[in-house]
Amino acid sequence: MEHGLFRIVSVSVTGPHALWLRFDDGIERTIELAPVLYGAIYGPLRDPAEFARVVLDSEVGTVTWPCGADFDPATLHDWPDHEAAWLEKARGWRMAAVG
Repeated sequence: MEHGLFRIVSVSVTGPHALWLRFDDGIERTIELAPVLYGAIYGPLRDPAEFARVVLDSEVGTVTWPCGADFDPATLHDWPDHEAAWLEKARGWRMAAVG
């Protein structure tokens, strides 16, 4: 799947695991990320206090966290197109942690 080039220009936390994002093309989106926050990279973000530490990296135009997690801004821009694949990945990360 081909991605467009998008940059996040504004972010705010709207819930324990939800972000409101504004992109450089004017699109605004609120995304509930709790269902995909598993595994070594994203698992630490299940802690709402850690999730709330999100920052906008204006150099690369995406959101990042001190724990090292980040998301491709194009994926977040087109989240409805990518959500199912991320849910499948998260299921695998959950299963790996249990097994």
